[in-house]
Amino acid sequence: MKTPAQHPTTRIIEQEHQRLGAVIRAMLHFVRGIAEGGEAPPFKVFRAMLLYIADFPEKMHHPKEDGLFALLKKRTATVDDTIAELEAQHAQGEALVRNLEHQLTRYELQGGAAADKFFKAVEDYAAFYFGHMRMEEEIILPAIDKFLTSDDWYDADHAFAVNEFSADMATFEQLFSMIANITPAPIGLGEPIATRPA
Repeated sequence: MKTPAQHPTTRIIEQEHQRLGAVIRAMLHFVRGIAEGGEAPPFKVFRAMLLYIADFPEKMHHPKEDGLFALLKKRTATVDDTIAELEAQHAQGEALVRNLEHQLTRYELQGGAAADKFFKAVEDYAAFYFGHMRMEEEIILPAIDKFLTSDDWYDADHAFAVNEFSADMATFEQLFSMIANITPAPIGLGEPIATRPA
């Protein structure tokens, strides 16, 4: 069972997981709705979501995790195997995102004939990334809270502060807000698809 993170720095990791999860769930909502005969959103919705899940982990999220992993490995070897698996999954996730980008482009250019492969790519990525985040939250974050020292936290907090207040983070905040506003309710904040004029 997941134990809530205790330290503000590890809670930031959980908050970023929640945002990534929200974007992935929105994408799942759309592809499942289309598969059941519902109206497709504009492609810019998928493009914005894909940009977020492609760039945010690589530029902002994974560097934070990698720094925490390095600190944790200095304090204990009890989760080394899990850390090694998670680090390998970071590379695997990048490959899955590239496939998502490829399948979305095919869907955009070829229409319904390419829809099923895009839908499957979304389902595969969602299953992978939710499992990845669950492993971090159930095993690694509790270990970080348990084993890191006050000196470790000082280093981690400083690194996170630089990351959190960077220009890149501000750009991603804007992108997330845009996704929320162009994604129709009830998943996002946009106008519900059903009420839009034909």
